[in-house]
Amino acid sequence: MAPGRPRSELKTRTLSAIVMVAVAGLALALGGLIWQLFVLAVAVGVLWEWNKLVRRIAVSRWARLIWLVAGVVYVGTASEVLASIPVMFGALGPLIPVALVVATDVGAYFSGRTFGGPKIAPAISPSKTWSGLAGGALLSALASLGLLVLATGRILFDEAQVLAQFMIAGVAVAVIAQAGDFFESWMKRRAGVKDSGSLIPGHGGLFDRVDGLLAVLFVAGLLSVIRRFF
Repeated sequence: MAPGRPRSELKTRTLSAIVMVAVAGLALALGGLIWQLFVLAVAVGVLWEWNKLVRRIAVSRWARLIWLVAGVVYVGTASEVLASIPVMFGALGPLIPVALVVATDVGAYFSGRTFGGPKIAPAISPSKTWSGLAGGALLSALASLGLLVLATGRILFDEAQVLAQFMIAGVAVAVIAQAGDFFESWMKRRAGVKDSGSLIPGHGGLFDRVDGLLAVLFVAGLLSVIRRFF
């Protein structure tokens, strides 16, 4: 039976991923209120899992309250940004941060497995290496350039400043996404659990799936607020 378990787990993870992509894609295609309700549903689910982690982390009532307020601000800001992206950048706008975060995860996974090397923070996330972060940053930068080419319809080799800005943006997204991943891993370590929840078969909870994206969107929201006042 043992040899069949990894195969069965892979099948479960694959089917779950297909369902997640299909549901998110349908909500994005329908847009408008449907997209906003979808984002709200995900936010509520993440906050529910956040609350469960907090109950294991914080002992006092005041500590729990502070954690919960921080969660509402963190998840709420990120969700507001994600819900409003189609208004600012068109219907396919949400795919931009998602694509860069996915590129980061893929690059980090394959680079880390290929080159290995020193761990970033083994006490928090034993599998994360500096080579993985470098690979994730590189692929995110390349994905950012690819999105630029798709948006403009041409390769801007003669505009070095624009290329540099998009590459830096890709690297920044990778670093922030990895920081979000570490933050959630730290919360789970403190709570003494492997996953934030069990809603998604083979993948754990919603928080597990969107930890990096949440961090990227939250920072984007903070930058937007800063631009309004400075």
